Amino acid sequence: MERKARSSQLAAGQEVWVSFLLTTQPGPDPRAWEAPRPRVTRRRDLACLAQDRGSELSQPAQTEASQVQAKQVVLVIGGILGGLLLLLLLMGVSWCLWKRLCATFTYEELSGATAASSTQGHKLCPPDARTQASRPPGVPFVVPPSLQSQDWVPLSSREWAQAPQDPCPALELLPHATGSNLGDACVVGTINPALYKIPEDKSETHFPEGCLGRLWFSVEYQQEAERLLVGLIKAQRLQAPSETCSPLVKLHLLPDERRFLQSKTKCRTTSPQFDEHFIFQVSSKSVTQRVLRFSVYHVDRQRKHQLLGQVLFPLKKETLVGDCRRIIWRDLEAESLEPPSKFGDLQFCLSYNDCLNRLTVIVLRAKGLRLQEDTSFVSVLVKVSLMNHNKFVKCKKTSAVLGSANPVYSETFSFKADPAELDTASLSLTVLQRAEGDRSCELGRVVVGPYMYTRGKELEHWNEMLSKPKELVRRWHALCRTTEP
Repeated sequence: MERKARSSQLAAGQEVWVSFLLTTQPGPDPRAWEAPRPRVTRRRDLACLAQDRGSELSQPAQTEASQVQAKQVVLVIGGILGGLLLLLLLMGVSWCLWKRLCATFTYEELSGATAASSTQGHKLCPPDARTQASRPPGVPFVVPPSLQSQDWVPLSSREWAQAPQDPCPALELLPHATGSNLGDACVVGTINPALYKIPEDKSETHFPEGCLGRLWFSVEYQQEAERLLVGLIKAQRLQAPSETCSPLVKLHLLPDERRFLQSKTKCRTTSPQFDEHFIFQVSSKSVTQRVLRFSVYHVDRQRKHQLLGQVLFPLKKETLVGDCRRIIWRDLEAESLEPPSKFGDLQFCLSYNDCLNRLTVIVLRAKGLRLQEDTSFVSVLVKVSLMNHNKFVKCKKTSAVLGSANPVYSETFSFKADPAELDTASLSLTVLQRAEGDRSCELGRVVVGPYMYTRGKELEHWNEMLSKPKELVRRWHALCRTTEP
């Protein structure tokens, strides 16, 4: 308190001293100590200053307002999109619920179906023929309309079949009926095994009359190694000369008849199972000119071999295509015991299809051919010509086989021939030996046809072909060197 009193006294003394000095000594005007103020001469300048200050103050407010507007626009767009997605979701859920509801109503209608619906599916039965339910209980799907009007009873194999008291006999369904397609269709909810059955292999069940036996084998050619792989699988129904049969098989790759491969002997069986494999080394250029010969023999107690039959299999490009082996079966053929004729013999088949007006010729093989001594003649072929009134109509040729006296062809040719032309038509088969160039030499010829052109076996072959349409008639014919038919 004392300090405050002293400070107040000092301040009062200073004020008195200052006032004394001012009164005693003249000085400048006190308004000179004040800060200079800008002079505004015009109202227009004042308005400009006010505008500048207002603009400086309004810029932050404008930016804030634009940001707020942008946020509002974003919120509005997001709300619209969300509403659309929600609407689509609601529509999808409602559609699913509607489908389930419709399916539930459909099942309920099926359980209470009456004879009125049965008359729409089967008009053969009377309207009041059925009063029971049109589907079995527990079926989780809709029964087809054609089967809705049928009554069902459970079986022990968990299948459903028509009730035996069905008054409509035309639509009666028997359980496990194999001959009725409608009965198979009535098995609801199960797999029909008949649709997935593999076709039965008839090669082991159907044997023609007079069959000497059947042989199964496989053929595969390795192009890079130039090896022919032959698999001997089995044989069935061999005709043994005695009560017991001990077969074996010899394999030749014709025209080489000196070298052969032989299987093991199977004792006391007419249906041996061999399962043996053999290899022939042969070049890719000459493999298509070779013929596989399987000779089946019976070995008796004295170790003598008796021929039961043979199979000739020409190696064609079609059978050697691909890297996998092909399983083939052929019927045994008896060896011809007749001695060859002077110029050789030719075996071929004839067939005529009266529906298609087609004449078919199958050239099988030849034997006992008299080849020329000149080594430049290296291949043998057969030319098949269709003639009408001794005029050539059409000519076809087999593939050339390397110079062999017993070539095998097994090639098929077809000719167009009307039934009215068969009385004046004939077939000429000529065996030619061809050289490397264009030279060729005729080894023999045979002509088959009606009585106008042929006699003997050739005429019998032609007449048998006409009497057995659509059947193959096979025969041997002797070759001759006549130039005119």
